Amino acid sequence: MLARLGGFCALILLHSGLPAVAHAESITQFDRFFEEVLTFKARFIQTVFDENLVPLEESSGQLRISRPGRFRWDYDPPAEQAIIADGDRLWVYDIDLEQVTIRKLTDALGTSPAAVLSSGGNPKQNYRVQDLGQQGKIGWVALHSKEEAASFSEIQLGFERSTLRLIQLLDDLGQITRIVLSDVKENIAIGAEWFAFEVPGGVDIIDEAG
Repeated sequence: MLARLGGFCALILLHSGLPAVAHAESITQFDRFFEEVLTFKARFIQTVFDENLVPLEESSGQLRISRPGRFRWDYDPPAEQAIIADGDRLWVYDIDLEQVTIRKLTDALGTSPAAVLSSGGNPKQNYRVQDLGQQGKIGWVALHSKEEAASFSEIQLGFERSTLRLIQLLDDLGQITRIVLSDVKENIAIGAEWFAFEVPGGVDIIDEAG
């Protein structure tokens, strides 16, 4: 997707490193998340690793999702940023740079994790879904896009007690992004104002929405 969510937006649990025995409960938790959870709120810590699992960057913030198509990622200082989607457009507000980039949501997201998490349907329509089994308390599911030009070679979702707790992303360059979720709340009221954005005065605007 974007620099943060796409590279959105600890060790990755690749398929070869997981138990060989599949655990059907992982798919059940996956289906529940996408079919029953309409709103989602959590704190997150995001870490990007290189191909040797050396940490390159760490950030934190808060995530809000309201399906379909609305989400907001607010990154904490020092690299403060807000990424907001209202179902039609996407705003990327770099607070330090005093710059806003506006894009059409469908063009900006593609097959990114943000598109997966905020979609209104089950990703099985657009992804090959693989049960990776259980590691400790976490049940893992991997998504492989059916599109050749996908932004990630693999997206992994980790569930604990039917709740999404971990997101892991592997790109074609071998970089790995891990997003650890905490203080998770599902199906709570999240006001529409969270997904509306007014450009602050004096901020540069890059409008790519057409």
